[in-house]
Amino acid sequence: MKHAYLILAHHEFDVLMRLVKALDDERNDIYIHFDKKADPIPEIITARANVYILSNRIDVKWGDMSQIDSEFLLFQEAVHGTYAYYHLLSGVDMPLKSQDYIHRFFALHSDKEFIGYCQKDECPEIDRRVKQYHLFPRHFRSTRGISGFIRTALRYLFLRIQYILGIRRNSSAVFKKGTNWVSVSKEFVVYLLQHKEEVLKNYQYTYCADEIFLQTLCWYSPFREKLFDPNDESHGCMRLIGWKNSQITDWEEKDYDLLISSEALFARKFNSKHLKVVDRLLYKILSNA
Repeated sequence: MKHAYLILAHHEFDVLMRLVKALDDERNDIYIHFDKKADPIPEIITARANVYILSNRIDVKWGDMSQIDSEFLLFQEAVHGTYAYYHLLSGVDMPLKSQDYIHRFFALHSDKEFIGYCQKDECPEIDRRVKQYHLFPRHFRSTRGISGFIRTALRYLFLRIQYILGIRRNSSAVFKKGTNWVSVSKEFVVYLLQHKEEVLKNYQYTYCADEIFLQTLCWYSPFREKLFDPNDESHGCMRLIGWKNSQITDWEEKDYDLLISSEALFARKFNSKHLKVVDRLLYKILSNA
């Protein structure tokens, strides 16, 4: 059965072109959402996979609900297809295995959902993200100038007032967190879309909820029993992510052996400054197809 690759892209199109080439297989359909700020967008040409460029493009802001909105757009666009799995990737990801390997892997584990979960003691900021109201969510990183200073000051003041007065939204809910890059079944995508309005309502004026909404929805659903590995975030979603000091670092040439020896199926993130490692991965992937 075919797979759907759902890609959120906004820059580093040299990496994106190599990602698409790695996914160019008749067993795949590729859906791409380009951030509205991306101009011009590159021409995507494939030999075997169908490619669908979303015409509805969102201006995605870091930490804002627009991240969740763009993910929903991709799931909605692809849900009508007959796919065994839906893989949510960023445009700076790369597969670490051939498509033959990836399709065999998911056929072997066809009853599982691949969603990574951060362990509770490693992510104490969950409640701060979703149990307080955050002002100006589209401007979390816009701190320059007088307007940026005023927004930042008002946001901090409003958070302090909520803390002093004991104001807590979703006070009885227990949230889960993890990377938002997942591989999920058609059944889960349908379930997710059925709860879209609930998600959009619950996470308005929150902070970086794109790493929370899907994990939480799955955890309190029948799909929890189908999780591949709820105790290891990376293994649970089969993604290799280069965390260092709580920041994601870009993979470089020196990391090639680590990447190809990993059991993970995908890795993030890459950049155009280190295309040599991307090209080596692409060559190995296509050689093993």
